[in-house]
Parts: sequence; structure tokens; C-alpha cells
Amino acid sequence: MRKKKNIFVICLCLALALALPGCAKRTGVGKDDPFIYALNGDRTGLIKISYEIPDGDVQEKAMSVLEELKRPAEDIDYTTPIPKEVEVQKCSLHGSILDVDFSGEYTKIEPLEEKLIRAAVVQSLIRISGINAVSFTVDEEPLKDRDGLLVGLMNADDFVENTGSSPTTYQTDTLTLYFADESGSYLVAEKRNVRYSSNVPKEKLIVEKLMQGPESSDAYPTINPDANLLSVTIKDGTCYVNFDSTFLMGTYDILPELTVYSIVNSLTEGTETQKVQFTINGESNAKYMEAVDLSQPLEENVNLIADAE
Repeated sequence: MRKKKNIFVICLCLALALALPGCAKRTGVGKDDPFIYALNGDRTGLIKISYEIPDGDVQEKAMSVLEELKRPAEDIDYTTPIPKEVEVQKCSLHGSILDVDFSGEYTKIEPLEEKLIRAAVVQSLIRISGINAVSFTVDEEPLKDRDGLLVGLMNADDFVENTGSSPTTYQTDTLTLYFADESGSYLVAEKRNVRYSSNVPKEKLIVEKLMQGPESSDAYPTINPDANLLSVTIKDGTCYVNFDSTFLMGTYDILPELTVYSIVNSLTEGTETQKVQFTINGESNAKYMEAVDLSQPLEENVNLIADAE
């Protein structure tokens, strides 16, 4: 009997040892543990949950993360970011930009909760090596915020640390954006009144507006519409603008200098930027259209502005 009892105790201990890891809460994320982001229990902020991204190519990993962000929560300490009625219809990778398309139910989410969902999804996806930014569409239409403004590309810089307790504020400004003239030989200025989120750096806003093209019929676009903007940061008066390699391929019949200096002149006039350093996938040793050296920071060039004289 004693022998049988000892065997029973040993088996019970083994069973408990095997069961305990599975009972550990997913919110107990250690310093070096793999994780993604979910929403807390009352959906007022973000919380880390343990998750090991499976093997596969970048797009397959992204789809796995999105599926996990929709899977029902395993304990009460967190909630799944993507609501059950919202479907992830498509996820496609372009360079290092991931496009995620949601079903129309996404637009019915309350604004504050939507911002939290966006933060959780984006910050989870950019943990995947090979994804530098994320864009959202709803039924293949670009996502807009509650004020009708395009959300655009998103990365970690677009979200404040304490998302749940810091509602978005908006500010207005007038930008001076430089586009090509009809001849493709000079830059022309276009004034643009904008209202934008305080979480979006003005430097990034300017580059994104340039990428969207002019509103005036007297101005013409300068930047390849297929180019992906990876990041825009400013330090010590130098603005670092990081594109993917598609940027280097011009699609318009204009001087190559106009593309580069439409960005440089717009940034130096509208922000504290004194110089602009272009990088391609993080590297600065590139030439635009094999004509404009991008290896060094560039200053404003007023000689290219049509009415500068």
C-alpha cells in the first residue's frame, strides 16, 4: 500500500509540474520574454501578453499575429484587441510596409477604443523583423480618423506610451509644400491648411502630404506614388527621412533635383529642420535617379523655386 501511495504522490507531482506552466497568466511577461500587445481588462490601455511569433516569412508571421490579436482572451487580465465582429480581410507586404485591410465593422468602433486597438495592432506587428510601418484600410479604403483625416502609415513613434489615459488632441497649421511646375524644371509653393493629430510629428506630416500630391491644378507631384515612407525623425536640426528603395525610381518627367528638394525645401521652411539626410532602408549611400547624391545632409535650394527671383 505504501509503495502504491508513493507512486501516486510522484504521479501527482509530475502532473502538477506539467500543468502549472499552462496555468501561468499571459500578462506575466518577463524582461526577455516574447510578447505582443493586447488591451487591459476594461479596455482603457495596452498590456503586454506572452506570445512567441511562429516561423515563416514576414507576411505569414504577420497573419499569425493578427489571428492571435483576434483570438478570445485566456484570462480576465486582458482582452483581445480586434473585436470578434471585425474581420481581417487581407494582409499584404509591400517592401517593409504591411497593409492590413479590415471589414466595414471596424468603422463602428468607438474613437478612443479604436485608437487603442490601432496602437496594439501596430506595435505588435512592427515587432516582426522586416516590418517597419503599418497602414490600415477598411474595405480597401484608407482609414480615416473621426475628423475625416487620413491616418496614413503608422509605427511606434505614432503612439504615446500611456495610450489609454492620453486622448488625442489636434492642432491646425498652414504648410508650405513644394511641388513641380508644369515644365518640370522648377518648384512651386502650395499653401495647405491642415488639422492633424498632436501625436504625428510635423516633419512626417509634411512628407506624407508631399507624397499625396498637390491640390492645385498648377502644381504637379514629385514623389513616386509607390514609394514607402519608413520613418521621419529630427535631431540637432537634421531631419532624417527614410524611404524604401522604390523612392529612387522616378516616375514623373521632371528634373531629379525637384523630387529631392521638394522634400528638403518643404521641411526646412515648415519646421526647425536645417538639413535633410535621406536614407534608403536605413542606408545613406544612395543616389536619386543616379543624379542626386544622398550620402550627405542637404540644405535648402532656393534656386529651384520658380518665383525665388
